[in-house]
Order: sequence, then structure tokens, then C-alpha cells
Amino acid sequence: MATPPKLPTPPTGVPVGTYETYEQAQRAVDFLADEQFPVENVTIVGNGLRMVERVTGRLTQGRAAATGAAGGAWWGLFIGVILMIFSTAEADGFLLLLLTTIAGAVFGAVFGIIGYALTGGKRDFTSQSSVVATTYDVLCKYQHAEDARAVLARLSMPR
Repeated sequence: MATPPKLPTPPTGVPVGTYETYEQAQRAVDFLADEQFPVENVTIVGNGLRMVERVTGRLTQGRAAATGAAGGAWWGLFIGVILMIFSTAEADGFLLLLLTTIAGAVFGAVFGIIGYALTGGKRDFTSQSSVVATTYDVLCKYQHAEDARAVLARLSMPR
């Protein structure tokens, strides 16, 4: 009988430090590791999660076609390699790769233009989305929390 998939569980532990950036929280855990602290008892938790979409540029019909052509060319190249592997020795491998790559680019460009036209101008920009947190807590199992706080206090001391 198959075992059911393990469901995610919320993090546990006592907060031993709160940081404004992930890099600061990562630096704290790295410092704990450098100080021979048992870091397997530590968890970094992001709080106040937000989805941030950064606009990277204007989307035009030409850009949609170029993006589609690039993706299609990769698929064409992949199909060409597969066909080349299973082709006979008389087939010209370079020509096969070239033709499938060009065909993929053409189909990709056409489908890119069609996809752009179907949006009806409702999303004429490109963007990148990411999830960011407003703060990051470093949690530690309660048995080791005081030791972790003591070690992290040395991190904030000037050297």
C-alpha cells in the first residue's frame, strides 16, 4: 500500500533573532555554523510574505514574436537531436538540426504573435514575480535557544 504524501508542517522553535533581509538571517546561521553550533536545530522563517511583480519592459508584437521564436528554436533543436539520434547514417545531421531549429523558430514566432493578439492589449508588459518577506526570524529548538542567542550576541559585537 502506498504511503500518503507528507503534508507540510509549520515551523517550530523559539525566535533567537529577527532580521530585515534574508542575507542577514543567512549570515546569522552561517555564523552559528562557524561557531560549531548544531545548526540542524535552526530554521529561517520569512514573515509578512508578499508577492512582488517587477515590471521589466514593454511587450510588443515584435518582442512576443522574438520570445516565441527563441523558445520554438530550442524545441526545434531538441527534436532535431532526437531525430538525428534515430536517423540512418545517410542523413545529413547538420542539415536536419538546422531545418528543425528553423521550423521551431517559425512556429514559435507565429504562436507568440497569436498569444499576444489574444490578450487584447490587457497585459502589454513583461515582468518577473517573486515572493519576499518583510522580516526573517531565525528559530531554534528550545533546548538550544539560549546557546544560540549567546553565540549570535557575539555576531553583533564590533570586532
